[in-house]
Amino acid sequence: MSTQRPPHTGKPQTSRTANGGQRGGRRQKQRTEPAGFAARMAAARIVDGVLVQSRTLDETLDAVLADFVLEPRDRAFARLLATTVLRRLGELEAVLMGHLQKAPRQGLAWPVLLIGAAQLLLLETPAHAAISLAVDQVRSDRRSEHLTGLVNAVLRKVASDGGARLAGLDAASLDVPEWLLRRWVAAYGAETAREIARMSLTEAALDISVKSDSEGWATRLGGIVLPTGTVRLQSKGAVEELEGFDEGEWWVQDAAAALPARLFGVVDGLTIADLCAAPGGKTAELVNAGAKVTAVDASAARATRLRANLARLRQNAEVVIADVADWQPGTAFDAVLLDAPCSATGTIRRHPDILRLKRPGDIARLAEQQARLLSASAEFVRPGGTLVYCTCSLEPEEGPEQIERFLSSNPQFRRVRVEPAEIGGCGEMITPDGDLRTLPCHLPNEISSLSGLDGFYAARLRRVT
Repeated sequence: MSTQRPPHTGKPQTSRTANGGQRGGRRQKQRTEPAGFAARMAAARIVDGVLVQSRTLDETLDAVLADFVLEPRDRAFARLLATTVLRRLGELEAVLMGHLQKAPRQGLAWPVLLIGAAQLLLLETPAHAAISLAVDQVRSDRRSEHLTGLVNAVLRKVASDGGARLAGLDAASLDVPEWLLRRWVAAYGAETAREIARMSLTEAALDISVKSDSEGWATRLGGIVLPTGTVRLQSKGAVEELEGFDEGEWWVQDAAAALPARLFGVVDGLTIADLCAAPGGKTAELVNAGAKVTAVDASAARATRLRANLARLRQNAEVVIADVADWQPGTAFDAVLLDAPCSATGTIRRHPDILRLKRPGDIARLAEQQARLLSASAEFVRPGGTLVYCTCSLEPEEGPEQIERFLSSNPQFRRVRVEPAEIGGCGEMITPDGDLRTLPCHLPNEISSLSGLDGFYAARLRRVT
């Protein structure tokens, strides 16, 4: 029996919608599906979309879930199934391949097996439910319907001995690409790199930024207030169903992502350009603190989402659709925040597709783009004003090395150290140079599901007069 990683399944020719119809193949008589079937079918198509079609998780989620009539809780469950597979893919493949000569590549058989194994080994789903629904899934897909017996047999074996097999595997080396783990070792040392990997392979808690009364909202929603002021929840349900969402009292934002905007200090009355702003969490922070914000994003679709988020929050900001490198605002700003496009390796907990889609060459390409955007952003800062550059990447080329190059060629800017008091007293998040550097293994908690945060880098620069 081989433990070699298998090739992934091909694109399915059929996919069942929640009401029993089919897309892309012959129509079948409508029938009533068992509870949970539609969410699992959606998850299988999401996994296939990322692994086979190399589409991002967000893009695939939007496309697939548009085909399914799902309640918010079922949509959340489909996402949980898919992200669990993407996060722990190497381990799941190793366990499954202990019972296979080769991976079945017909239709949705392989995504269904991965989802079944994830439920059995990682999500504590009762075996009868996980196996029965997996068999229903492949039976409903005409390209893999002949594999129902194989799927049933393999998942029964996984239910029997998969836990023991899983316990003997090294998650970091199987689930994190070798090139990425090697990078983290070089940047942070072997011990910290493995802690980063361990936390990156866990599901992130739900973090929210509130307009006011953090303690009160933590009590209402059953969460805690982190030292940085973010409210952290253990809730795994649909965000839209939580108290205060419809009223616009808070927005979802990782604790690390909430920190760069705070580096401006008191912003009441200041003019601030938030560049690459969508989906708008930092814009919301700055508006909530009294700033006059111009939010710029190159994507019209993302700008539409930003406007929708601001509307829910009952907030106002000028939204501009423009490439930062070409934008001509016609004025200088008191402060500029550049959240530059990056490899996003600090956000794997929330976006596990990064593990499957990113390649080593992406980092150099993105670093060149960041340099162009940083140079353009500097022109928007008035003398005496502040520029904050940030990325959600763990890679040095997209963080401190970027700033060192910028400062060497822009003597009119000076680095301003971040002080522990500005970030909740978390001095371990400040580099020797005085920049912000959060790691997924920071903010530990005795309750594991309340631990960690995204990996972020931010530098504060002042334009001298």
